[in-house]
Amino acid sequence: MEINLISDTVTKPSHEMLHYMMQAKVGDDVYKQDPTVIELETIIANIFGMEAAMFFPSGTMANQTAIKLHTQPGEQLICDKWAHVYNYEGGGASFNSGVSCCLLDGDRGMITADQVLAAINPPEFFHSPLTSLVCVENTTNKGGGACYDTLELAKIRAVCDDHNLKFHLDGARLWNALVARRENPKQYGKIFHTISVCLSKGLGAPIGSVLVGDKETIHRALRIRKILGGGMRQAGYLAAAGIYALKNNVSRLDEDHRRARELAGILQKLPWVNNVEPVETNILIFTVREPLKDTIVIEKLKQKSIFISAMGHGKLRIVTHLDYKGVMHDYVMETLHKITF
Repeated sequence: MEINLISDTVTKPSHEMLHYMMQAKVGDDVYKQDPTVIELETIIANIFGMEAAMFFPSGTMANQTAIKLHTQPGEQLICDKWAHVYNYEGGGASFNSGVSCCLLDGDRGMITADQVLAAINPPEFFHSPLTSLVCVENTTNKGGGACYDTLELAKIRAVCDDHNLKFHLDGARLWNALVARRENPKQYGKIFHTISVCLSKGLGAPIGSVLVGDKETIHRALRIRKILGGGMRQAGYLAAAGIYALKNNVSRLDEDHRRARELAGILQKLPWVNNVEPVETNILIFTVREPLKDTIVIEKLKQKSIFISAMGHGKLRIVTHLDYKGVMHDYVMETLHKITF
């Protein structure tokens, strides 16, 4: 039994999801003639109370499209130093949009309205790049699945409005935040100009993200998606997986969160563990005591058929997910109890 806790992207479609996919009615989505893609886009737009949505092959492409929509070359976006749009999208902000990133030192990947306000370049000072966009991530990946307070997000939006900035949410794991905080997604629709949400992480679909916004913005996104190579033909088979996931796999995210907390509880008691960061959702980050190396921990767990990942600077990451079953959880907890270095 191999237990992959490297990411929640490792899940595979269930038999029920595959059956649902194969029953999909499809057309050519490049011509906007795929009924299942249109259905998915409508569902997600309605969930967030926004006007329109667009299906993308990946979250990176959805985020990069949003950055392109809201900026011009030579401008600057503000984000946390751990933000996915800066660290894990291949330098796309500079390559695709010609913009730089002003990196803020937030708390577990989360920034505040006061930090944003202090980072905005004076628009009349032509020596510095024009600030035009703020990007935040919820939940935060490198921040260990931390969830923003919507009140703080609303404060950031007020700062954006006061300074003519756009506000984008990388909501790759927003479903986890919504479940963990018992929040109404329409709150987010009121706060952000655009939101990207992923279907292939906690929800278990094999592919796909969706960008939501107003009709005019999403209409412009169609051209950018085309330029980036994101036009797909009979994409309804993939969109159907997203529809199935939304119907069946959202509320069960609580189970992933509970298991992550239980693993954190065990790690906190182990003598070779230095620190376990707070666990709110399905991501658990911890460090080990010197002189023990994180690579040694990864290898020893691998020998027990448990796979986790390193995040740099001595941090190790465990991510619970749909395919991490109860019997696996019992085995991992037992193994952690017994393992020594």
